[in-house]
Amino acid sequence: MAKKFFKDRAAIKATQVALSYLDKDPDKNIPQLMSWWERVDKSEKNANKQKLLRDIVDSPDNNWYQLVLSLWDDIDSGVRKTLFENLVINSFLIGNRVEAEKGEEHDCNVPWAILMDPTSACNLECAGCWAADYGNKMNMDYDTLNNIIEQGKELGTYMYIYSGGEPLVRKKDIIRLCEEHDDCFFLAFTNGTLIDENFADEMLRVKNFVPAISIEGFEEATDSRRGEGTYKKVLRAMEILQEKKLLFGASCCYTSANTESIASEEFIDALIDWGCKFAWFFTYMPVGVNAVPELLARPAQRELMYHKIREYRKTKPLFTMDFWNDGEYVNGCIAGGRSYLHINANGDIEPCAFIHYADSNIHEHSLLEAYQAPLFQAYRKNQPFNENQLRPCPLLDNVGALTEMVEESGAKPTDLESPEDVRDLSAKTIDAANNWEPVADRLWEQSQAAKKEQAKVK
Repeated sequence: MAKKFFKDRAAIKATQVALSYLDKDPDKNIPQLMSWWERVDKSEKNANKQKLLRDIVDSPDNNWYQLVLSLWDDIDSGVRKTLFENLVINSFLIGNRVEAEKGEEHDCNVPWAILMDPTSACNLECAGCWAADYGNKMNMDYDTLNNIIEQGKELGTYMYIYSGGEPLVRKKDIIRLCEEHDDCFFLAFTNGTLIDENFADEMLRVKNFVPAISIEGFEEATDSRRGEGTYKKVLRAMEILQEKKLLFGASCCYTSANTESIASEEFIDALIDWGCKFAWFFTYMPVGVNAVPELLARPAQRELMYHKIREYRKTKPLFTMDFWNDGEYVNGCIAGGRSYLHINANGDIEPCAFIHYADSNIHEHSLLEAYQAPLFQAYRKNQPFNENQLRPCPLLDNVGALTEMVEESGAKPTDLESPEDVRDLSAKTIDAANNWEPVADRLWEQSQAAKKEQAKVK
């Protein structure tokens, strides 16, 4: 134990010294810091990371290099320092080690991040969103939210993400949790319409809260799904955050109606101009009583996103992640506590924000008990759900996989308005899964062949 403590302290000190060094002159000192790392760390496990970073450092015009430098130009120094300390040191350096140790000790998955809903309430009624059905019917009080974080930290989790409903309905409690847990990193999926000058000032004060603002494309696409005037409110929120030098990004749901717009270079360039440093991309999932299966992205649209996001990663100073098409980078599905889980506003501990079934509730079970319960153990046993990691999801990509886990574990539906039998939910995605399979298999074969060729060159 003492050895691990001193190793953690050494890693923390080294990272803090490196960041202080970078702050003096990042453009000059990034290459020097890279050279120092290569001299002192010749381990095989970090060789690929070093090569990747060396390629970036040796090309100052590289989009990734420009993105990193922009953190010094565009982000408040205190926010940047907190980002590195809480995310890099606490969540990655220390948290990942503790999570692995606790997972082995208790024979379960321990997640890197916990997604939780402070409330089911929302000020919008977006088409196809299950939260619009709930209204202000479910809330987790401050003590429950605080206790979740305390339990999570004991197991190594320092990353907490809010969703809903609209999480910023609970602004005061969110800021209070940021203050109470100043060693954690907090992010929220938010519609952005409740971000104003006062809340931005609070973000600047606590420094450990980052919004991912939902936007469906440009004005017509956003307002058609989220309500007239929403687009202008989102842009105003981004303007406020950019003026105050706060870190923020975008959350984009691509559907059969807007994929081409979201995939366009024009939209990606707009996100960068608006001040976004990252963008999360999700494909529409037909969950809830008012789900619209017709909004499911078609195979050609999902393939378009596959190619476009990879293209932009080579050219645009924006960190992007497509939570379905990027399965090959994270070994398939990350839900069920493998990397994250979801706790809804009623306290139900679900494997994923899109999988509304649970066999544990935070008001009756600890986090650890939920991780060891049958549903999460079923996820752990079956992941990855497909050798083709472009088909990662047990609901959208693998017919019957979710049904089997839910029924075997005895998990119950958690939708309080219209509980949905897992077979009825899965039936809505069968055609999408079958239609995507041949496309995904072709892309996967091409990807694996390309990797083999690269290996030959090396």
